[in-house]
Amino acid sequence: MAKASEKAAPKRSRSEAESEKIRVALVERRDELQAEYDQSLTEITELQRERLADSAGDDQADTGTKTFEREQEITLANNLLERITQVERAIERLGEGNYGWCERCGNAIPVERLAAFPVATLCVSCKQLEERR
Repeated sequence: MAKASEKAAPKRSRSEAESEKIRVALVERRDELQAEYDQSLTEITELQRERLADSAGDDQADTGTKTFEREQEITLANNLLERITQVERAIERLGEGNYGWCERCGNAIPVERLAAFPVATLCVSCKQLEERR
């Protein structure tokens, strides 16, 4: 017989229809982000060609500005790539039956949090603890 102090494992069940609805939404989001990332790379490539062709006579300030702009564009593209990775991880967690459960404490992540941030892997309490560190 289990001790009263031991916590029962939370029930991690969701209907197939619910899981499929979540999976479809996550796949759609991943595809949107991927299209945005692909477009971003195309724009970066085109801008780089334009900058190379138009760089004759640039002074240090012009070169610095172009470098700064390029770094910003690359940072934005990398942020998109990170978001794609987060969505793919959420899809994996859904397939493993772990989607919606905190990776740290195992408690359920509130539906409201998942609605606002579908790729959340931590409950509110654990996320707050992480942010304090």
